[in-house]
Amino acid sequence: MEAYTSFAQVYDLFQDNIPYDSWCAYLAGLLGEYGIDGGLVLDLGCGTGCLTERLAARGFDMIGIDQSQEMLGIAMERKDISGSSTLYLCQDMREFELYGTVAAVISACDCLNYITEPAELGEVFRLVNNYLDPGGVFLFDMNTPYKYEVLLADHTFAEVREEGSFIWENFYDEESGINEYDLTLFIREGSGGCYRRFRETHYQRAYTLAEVRRAAEEAGLIWEAAYDAFTKEPVRGDSERVHVILREQGKEAVRGR
Repeated sequence: MEAYTSFAQVYDLFQDNIPYDSWCAYLAGLLGEYGIDGGLVLDLGCGTGCLTERLAARGFDMIGIDQSQEMLGIAMERKDISGSSTLYLCQDMREFELYGTVAAVISACDCLNYITEPAELGEVFRLVNNYLDPGGVFLFDMNTPYKYEVLLADHTFAEVREEGSFIWENFYDEESGINEYDLTLFIREGSGGCYRRFRETHYQRAYTLAEVRRAAEEAGLIWEAAYDAFTKEPVRGDSERVHVILREQGKEAVRGR
């Protein structure tokens, strides 16, 4: 899962097309529908804190976890500007630890697709269930097999800007469900006009909804709903991204023994 090292320097630059305000409103609305109007919320794979800090501004007490020190460094700068009390932790989501439970967990921008082994996805779900308050919810999105097979496939994407440029070569293996991104970056250093070349390789896995549901339920979570992303519509065959809502179970039963 080693990724977002050099790319962290220009991540926000090339992600400036993401409507984070709309994403935040959508996620906060869904959390509200499941009774989470405030309280402690964990952002798994928080990256540079764009969503984390927006949710903090809406009154949630945020914890952000990411394994990229470079991304978290930018998140901390964003925190200093916002003045929030967000706690950022450098941890791997496959083995994260908290001091107590949280009202909700979110994970945005296909972070869970980076979990390429089904058993490890199940472990993430088990940990989430362990750290959720009784009846707490887990809200996350994932890229769909359709997106990898049709839209990304074996295509190459590129973008050129004054501050930096990238070449993104995409390779999808349908048999394994593994998607490989070979990312070449050219990042301007200082004001002298020189660019430094970096290279990163990212891997993601395409999961069907059935596979996600099976892993979640085996980990003890309750399947609540799945939507075509940023809508309340059912998942379609050509949905590019889906949102899944899971609910904690088990703690009330243990307390009642």
